[in-house]
Order: sequence, then C-alpha cells, then structure tokens
Amino acid sequence: MQIVFLRDLKALLDAVAERMDLYVPKQTGPHYVYNRYDPSEDEHVEVNNIRVCTPPKEFLFPLRELAAVFPEPLESKEIEPFAVFGLKDCDLRSIAILDKVFREKEFEDPFYVKRREKMFIISSDCSNPADSCFCNVLNGGPFAQSGFDLNVSEVNGGFVVEAGSPKGEDFVKEHSEFFSRAGDEVLAEREEQRAETQKQLEQNNADLKFGAPVNEIVENGQDSDVFDQEATTCVECQACTRVCPTCHCFYLYDTKKDDYFSKMKMWDSCMRIAYAEVAGGANPRKILGDRLRHRFMHKFSYFLDRYGVDMCVGCGRCVDAEAGDVDIREVLKKLNEELKGEGKNKAKVGK
Repeated sequence: MQIVFLRDLKALLDAVAERMDLYVPKQTGPHYVYNRYDPSEDEHVEVNNIRVCTPPKEFLFPLRELAAVFPEPLESKEIEPFAVFGLKDCDLRSIAILDKVFREKEFEDPFYVKRREKMFIISSDCSNPADSCFCNVLNGGPFAQSGFDLNVSEVNGGFVVEAGSPKGEDFVKEHSEFFSRAGDEVLAEREEQRAETQKQLEQNNADLKFGAPVNEIVENGQDSDVFDQEATTCVECQACTRVCPTCHCFYLYDTKKDDYFSKMKMWDSCMRIAYAEVAGGANPRKILGDRLRHRFMHKFSYFLDRYGVDMCVGCGRCVDAEAGDVDIREVLKKLNEELKGEGKNKAKVGK
C-alpha cells in the first residue's frame, strides 16, 4: 500500500470535508468526543492519542432508528457518504466484528450495510494509551494494520499517511499536491514511536498474562462463584454494553401513530434484568451474576465459536464507564487464578 508524507493536516481534512461530512475528535476534559468538522472555522484538529470515549458503532448502528412502518412500506433514507478521523486499531477491529454480524449472508442488515459502504475511515496511531487499555492482550496494538482507507501517524514536522484501500489510494492520487515521498527517516521515526507505545501497553498489562487462551479461562470458569461475587457491586447501569464497540444486541418495539404503525429498533443490553424474559414472565437470567456470566460467555466463547474471533477488542471503554466497579480484566484474572489452581490440584491427584 502507498505511504506518503503530509505537512498540513488541515489541508487533508478540508479536502475530505469538501466531499462528505467529516467527524473529528475533540478533547473534552480527559476524554475525546466526536464533533462534525467545519472547514470554514480556523480550528486546530489534533491527532487523538487514545480512542474516543464513545464507540464507533454509533456511526453504523444508531442507538435508535425506524426499522419499518405499516401499512405503507418504509422508504429507505438515502445515506450520504461520511468520514471519521482518529479511529484506532481497536475501533477498526470492532467494526470488522460488527461486519460479521450485520453483513452475514441471510441475516444481512440493509441499514448497516448502506452506512458501512458510505463510510471513509481515517485511522491514527495511539501515542499514550490509558491505564484501562488492554488491546495487546487480545491480539491488538497501538496502530492499525488493516481496515482503514487512510492511516495517519504523527512525526516531527508532519504526518506519515498510509493508504490501506483502493478508496484511500484514489484519494492520495487525486490530492497529490498535499503529499511528498515518505523518507526513510520519518518511517524509522514512526516505527520507533509505535514500538515505544507497544512497550508502554505491555508494561501497563504485565499482570494480564494468562496460562491459557481467554476462551478456555472463561469456559472453564462459567460455573465459578466469581461472577456472583463481582456482581455484588454492579448497579445495572448497563454502561459496559452501551460504550462497548462490539455489543450489538437490539430489540424491536411497536408504536402507534394516528394513521400508521411504526417499528423501532433500539440498542439493548444483556445486563438489563428483563433482557432474557420470555412470554409469561419466566426469566432464566433473573440473577445479576447470571447476566454477568452470560456477558463474558458471549464475548469470549459463543461469538468465537460462531465467527472465529473474540468479541472483545480490549479498548477499555467498559472499564472507564463502569459505575459499579466491575472490571473485565479483574474478572479474567480471577478466573485464570481458579484455572491455575485446578491445574495444581489435578497435578497433586495424579502423583
């Protein structure tokens, strides 16, 4: 793929904004949120050092949307092209996970597919991951390797821009006046920065080294008391699933207007007490610990069995958002300790 050097980030963003709506990260306190970019304003756009606090699924899978109307059929709204700047490797992996769900052959979601096809992704490298980030534990890293149209890495005097798709390569060709050759020096600087950030991640998560694959740890511990113990502090705020970039459960509900019925589609959460409730009021997951157990089994076992990948990308958003102090990393560590303990006991029995 093509790699070039860029001096003026605003020139690139202005060129993108001429073609489509562009969303860029803006710092608010210690966090970043997405704002629509206005090229007419002389605003400084920085490369966010960490993922934005809200999940990228909002661009593809809105919190609430109209799915159908009756008696007249729903006329699908035309989706205009749009671009998002500053997505990280964990975000791109989460989009790939959503693609598996919403673009699955016979279960394809036309609303999702239309938005996905219109999305132009400009990712960027992480430079200062938070203490809550643990992507390196789940096969991720501080820079994107695939899934982007353009990737931006900040270096001294400018930016290294890598085209990762035909759309990205076309953009670089059509705006060749912005770019110059990326010399060996800036490429070496990019690799050095990436290695330094990777080292920081590994140091932050030095205690998250497991003796078995995560799915085995969770599957082995599915009957563990750890889930009930951890659930004692949970306040059922559902923040863990709301900010998760890969959680995709939704429910459909009907509303009646004056002369028609509408069916709305809205995010759901497996941590909600009525999530698993069936007709007649029976609820197989009425106990909070059971709902926490299901969340982990879905993330690390059920989804892996069906699609071949873990459903957690280690972005740490749930850790930051939790009001009830349930830390996904701590749960995994406790389950891992139990598995190690079982192994020791088995070894003693075998002697």
